[in-house]
Amino acid sequence: MAKKSQSRTFNDVLALLGSQKFDVAAAHEGARRTAGAVRISKYGCAAEIAAATIAPAAFDGAASMSASSKPSGSSAMMLARPGWLLNGEITRLVDKGYQKFLKSTKLEIPATADHLRALHDFTTELNAATGEMNLFNESLGTTSDKYEYDRVLGRPDQPVH
Repeated sequence: MAKKSQSRTFNDVLALLGSQKFDVAAAHEGARRTAGAVRISKYGCAAEIAAATIAPAAFDGAASMSASSKPSGSSAMMLARPGWLLNGEITRLVDKGYQKFLKSTKLEIPATADHLRALHDFTTELNAATGEMNLFNESLGTTSDKYEYDRVLGRPDQPVH
């Protein structure tokens, strides 16, 4: 039997996150420069959320929005996917096949097991608080939004496309 999730207002979500020891602050340089965007952080990780402005029935499934930013009955919409904070910037997790990396606009560092564990715990707790759906593959560990498995890419003997 499917569980019914509680419908929370955006302010209820913020209050719940604050009570669970998340740092809740206004997002100065938001992912989409959305008015009212809020940066949520804990364990050295962060994400940006805002009040959902698109009704779930009106959502057209545009390719420009990631799966995690689609409204799913929650009053909070994910603007920036959860990532490790590096110099005040939310990094992107990149999987290069042999190792995962944390990539910001200026820096790319190898992700350690501690980084991945903190990111997984942060994402799980954030999804539970915002009422997002818990997916099986995300329950197994940390998932990336970008994969770079081509080992030939960047070799000097290969032509540049």
